[in-house]
Amino acid sequence: MIYQDMRRRFFVDGFEDGSAILGGEAAHHLGRVLRAEPGQIYELSDGETVWLARTENVGRDEVRFSLLERLPVHAAPLKIILLLAVVKFDRFEWAIEKATELGADEIVPLAAERSEKGLLAAAAKRSQRWERILAESAQQARRLRIPALREAAKPRDAFRDVGTQVRLLLSERSGASPMREMLEPVAAGVRSEETTSVAVAIGPEGGWTDAEFLAGTSAGFLEAALGANILRTETAVCAGLAAVQYAFGAFRQQGDLGCVSA
Repeated sequence: MIYQDMRRRFFVDGFEDGSAILGGEAAHHLGRVLRAEPGQIYELSDGETVWLARTENVGRDEVRFSLLERLPVHAAPLKIILLLAVVKFDRFEWAIEKATELGADEIVPLAAERSEKGLLAAAAKRSQRWERILAESAQQARRLRIPALREAAKPRDAFRDVGTQVRLLLSERSGASPMREMLEPVAAGVRSEETTSVAVAIGPEGGWTDAEFLAGTSAGFLEAALGANILRTETAVCAGLAAVQYAFGAFRQQGDLGCVSA
């Protein structure tokens, strides 16, 4: 992708009276790590709008900006929900970081039957860390907004709550159809102005149980294969979301990923 400008982007809570305030760890990073000074130009997003802004005061705990110009933002015509089984935290956190870069709009941690029970018990305590990872990754990728992190859920409940047009359950079973064969017919019929919603469910080490396969297919999920090799969970996240972006055209999502027009 070609960017007209590589200004850094930060997320703020909102805009008011021609100004904005950046606080927390992001303010510390901008002020202490990047050594921002008054008069420098950055992009700010509140998740709905993006402004070009100038630093006015750089403090220890907050950075104050004056707003210069509202930048155009286009609605992203592709919505991706990632349902991801909880695995070892270093791998899970790497996976959600890459999922953010690859355009995931929502991430639902799954308490799968083959997820380690100790990890599931500790997952709730990691939610703030996970939200920080999503924010930093969205900022690096120049996303319009930070992906929503949902509460951990059992697969059968999460599957039932999904209402996307396309629902894929990644599977290593021999009867699973190639993901490409499932995505191409849908993508071919999508008009440029339409929004397409896709859910991708990825299981833990050891894969889904028979009961989870049944819960998924009963909720409208189709078993999809990424190839003959068995992939680690975090590898499947990258391969699966990249396949979705490729099928529906990554450039259609320019407004959300913050390319030229955002």
